[in-house]
Amino acid sequence: MRAVPLLLAMLSLAGCAARVAPPPASTLQVPQQWRAPLPDGGSGLPVDAAWWQSFDDPALAALVSTALANNGDLRVARERIEDFRARVRAASAALQPTLSFDTSATRTRTLSAVTGQPYVTNVFPLEVQAAYELDVWGRLANATAAAAATLRGEQANLEAVGLSIAANVASGYLNLRGLDAQLELAQATLALRARSRDLARRQFEVGYSSRLEWLQAQAEYDTAAEQVPQLQRQIFEQENALALLSGASPGPIARGRTLAELVPPPVPSGLPSDLLRRRPDIARAEQAIVAANAQLAATRDQLLPTFRLTAAGGIQSGELSDLLHAPARLWRLTGTLAAPLFDAGRVQAATDSAAAVRNQALVTYENTVRQAFVETENGLDAVTRLREQVVQNDARRATAAETLRIAHNRYANGYAAYLEELDAQRSLYAADVARLQLRARLLTASVDLYRVMGGGYSAPAGTAR
Repeated sequence: MRAVPLLLAMLSLAGCAARVAPPPASTLQVPQQWRAPLPDGGSGLPVDAAWWQSFDDPALAALVSTALANNGDLRVARERIEDFRARVRAASAALQPTLSFDTSATRTRTLSAVTGQPYVTNVFPLEVQAAYELDVWGRLANATAAAAATLRGEQANLEAVGLSIAANVASGYLNLRGLDAQLELAQATLALRARSRDLARRQFEVGYSSRLEWLQAQAEYDTAAEQVPQLQRQIFEQENALALLSGASPGPIARGRTLAELVPPPVPSGLPSDLLRRRPDIARAEQAIVAANAQLAATRDQLLPTFRLTAAGGIQSGELSDLLHAPARLWRLTGTLAAPLFDAGRVQAATDSAAAVRNQALVTYENTVRQAFVETENGLDAVTRLREQVVQNDARRATAAETLRIAHNRYANGYAAYLEELDAQRSLYAADVARLQLRARLLTASVDLYRVMGGGYSAPAGTAR
């Protein structure tokens, strides 16, 4: 009877789970509309999962598909998923009973308490044991839920890596086509500068112009010639970067449509709240909260008593030959109730740590959502402003082309020095380069907009929303 008060005291102490600090108050506010207007009001279309196909470039589509299949970072992310799947199986296995067997052979020489003479005994046991922990408080279930939520977070991370790889490949390919166009422009300009240089040299030789004009023409030719190897080096490095992204060795990249033939896809429509369902990084942050909450519950319940059932049965004999023919049959059934009485605050400290991890996950989620809003606002504004720049560049180029036409006629008719035509050539070349760069930037801005709006992502099955 003396054990009853002790047992009651133990249950009273263990029945009080560890104290849990409350979560921080949320300061997240989801805007109703975008601050930046949708370019052209938006297309009204949802975000296409395979948005890179909207460029209608088979080479680009093939390159992205190859990267999604072979990229090294994606392969690592897939292996991480297999790792966390195994962790979920390990956590859920704790909810199931365990079964084991034990056998041994013992030979003992000891003294008889009756005769005082030594004697030898043999023991040959064979025992099967089964054990099962009753998950009364849900501690094991919470640990399994934490592992499952972490797995879903890793699945979302795989989607995030895939989305990033697709966007990087598409942007890299579009930049490559922009460099190709700049190289064509530089080579064409070099041919024009060569003709101008030869003309200036002939005019100098016949005494029609000064040696200064010839040297100026030669300097312009050298400047244009300098651009060619620089662009060739950038193209070479861009091809290698794309090969690395696609999981291949350094080498040339197949081309499809030219920069002039590539058209930005329509801007998709959507509200800020749609990002909460589409962005994989937000989904991962959300699952981190779920996992932290479940782990907190499992840690807190460590102060509660555990119930464990153990059953064992087997056979035993003193002679090996009798083990299977005439053994003694033995069994036992044990029920264990255990709870900590004093742990110097270990469980409470672990609970406080788990609560802090939960709070970090909440703040990280809010920061991730805000970052998604900022990136999307910037992406929408970038597309709008780049389109406006293209319009202004068209006007600038038209003016520069007309200026060059007038300057060339004035120089050809002897009304102006060659320096005027050189200045006009420089202005037109600068406008042409800016035009190509703007077109490439507009295309890559469209890629980035699809990335920040969560294009290509689908929520994992079972993800809570």
